[in-house]
Amino acid sequence: MDPLLLLAVGFLIVVGGITLARLHPFLALVIAAAGVSLLTPAAQIEQALLQQGVAAGAAATRAAEPLGVKLGALFGRSAGQLGLLIALASIVGSALLASGAAERIVRATLRAFGESRAVWVFGVCGFVLGIPIFFDTVFLLLLPLARTLAAQTRRRYLLSVLAIAAGATMTHSLVPPTPGPLFAARALGVDLGSMMIGGLLLGAATALVGILYARWLDRRQPVPPPPAVAATSGTDDSLPPLWLAVIPITLPVVLIGGLTVARTFAPASPALRFLEQAGEPNVALGLAAVAALALLVRRRGRDRNALRQDLQTALGDAGAILFVTAAGGVFGGVLQETGVGARIAALAQAYQLGVLPLAFAVTALIRVAQGSATVAMVTSVGMLSGVVAAAPLAFHPVYVALAIGCGSKLVPWMNDSGFWVVARTAGLTEAQTFRGFSVMLALMGSAGFLLVLLAAWLLPLA
Repeated sequence: MDPLLLLAVGFLIVVGGITLARLHPFLALVIAAAGVSLLTPAAQIEQALLQQGVAAGAAATRAAEPLGVKLGALFGRSAGQLGLLIALASIVGSALLASGAAERIVRATLRAFGESRAVWVFGVCGFVLGIPIFFDTVFLLLLPLARTLAAQTRRRYLLSVLAIAAGATMTHSLVPPTPGPLFAARALGVDLGSMMIGGLLLGAATALVGILYARWLDRRQPVPPPPAVAATSGTDDSLPPLWLAVIPITLPVVLIGGLTVARTFAPASPALRFLEQAGEPNVALGLAAVAALALLVRRRGRDRNALRQDLQTALGDAGAILFVTAAGGVFGGVLQETGVGARIAALAQAYQLGVLPLAFAVTALIRVAQGSATVAMVTSVGMLSGVVAAAPLAFHPVYVALAIGCGSKLVPWMNDSGFWVVARTAGLTEAQTFRGFSVMLALMGSAGFLLVLLAAWLLPLA
């Protein structure tokens, strides 16, 4: 059976299940994986595995596996690669919020740069907090500050709202440990240090594009602020010191990024030997989680029930994220066994389609169809990882992961939960949200893709 037809079947099941049947993405992805696996002949699976370098005996065994065994093995492999990282990242994010560390960072930054530069403060805070905390949470954390400031000044409300979104949304799709870029890096063989550095640089550039568009739109179609809400949850004295608040965010970035830098520039140094242990992603996120929990214990004191509830919430969120991400790994693994990677690679070569435009376009199509940036990324990676493995690239695979991340920004609309979070909490109409949030993200993703093409050409790193 033609792998492209199998790909179309899987795509329709995922998109139709999420958008029409209103299935949870986990169920839609698992059903799609089961359907594609049942439609793929055993001989085709064996041939695809042989093309991927699997030994003949192992390929024959895997081709003959019962459906349940196959899906369970693929789920276990995906969960095993990502489970601990996602759990630790969720603990860091939850503890930053509950301890007041995130609020301390925002207040300190506003105080340092002043209200006249508040838009850039919101963008920077969204960008930084978006590394360990998910977009919806970061937006809800910063929005009361933006509403209060706009109510006082009676201007630039839309600009402040969009600046928060511009900063937080790009790290969500470009910088681990959020699930999309984490999954993309793992599946494409990109070390997390390279993904972090590339994601941070590209995210900063695209966030600037978003804020410039927001400034232009706010001048032409200003939006009056709704009534102010309480912007803070405690006094300065109740919040942790700034130097303590930033440790859980900066520690994993320094350790994981430092490992990549040390391997490149100081391969024989004692620092490399240390970073090979401390900069391993699970260890680095574990140290960040310890630091974040220490801040939480400092805030909660002897209230063990509150501390337990915070941890249960964090791990519950992590479990939901892990299930969707691992299901995406199952779907991707089944697609790879159809031979779709080699098929797409052959088409790309025949029609001179580049891998980077293909990665961007496929991810954007899935995002528009079903709404979730993370689901779009994990689904696209499953389709394209075989292409990357089948054909040698003239550039580092980190550019493929970044192109996928940029594609996931096009185009949020009514089927995206983030669209409704922005619209409802910021008091915007659907039309205002589309002109502002949706168009801004589309511009940011497109600009990011052009920068990825330019970087892959000028600095291939191959």
